[in-house]
Amino acid sequence: MLRGTDLDLVQGTLDILVLKALVWGPRHGYAVARWIGERTDEELRVEDGALYTALHRIEKRGWVRGQWGRSENNRAAKYYALTAAGRKQLAARISLWRRYAAAVSRVLEAV
Repeated sequence: MLRGTDLDLVQGTLDILVLKALVWGPRHGYAVARWIGERTDEELRVEDGALYTALHRIEKRGWVRGQWGRSENNRAAKYYALTAAGRKQLAARISLWRRYAAAVSRVLEAV
């Protein structure tokens, strides 16, 4: 799914990362993966198979809408845009992720 130095992420994390990558406007799959890599200082790399599985899954759920266009290299590419339902889902998942991370931090910091 995601690769990093020693990072194995919780199931479902890829969806929230993809949704976040689309907040600023439509992107094609490669741009989504590149954005995630750049924002994590290349700690996380999204494999193509996992990325496109996630994009198709969240498109089916109505969280993103896909539309074919041309990439910066003039190649056919499917661009994904966040829908209103996707924005709601992102907000809910961010809240849940913060609660989860805080709970795990409390356990790890226990003395």
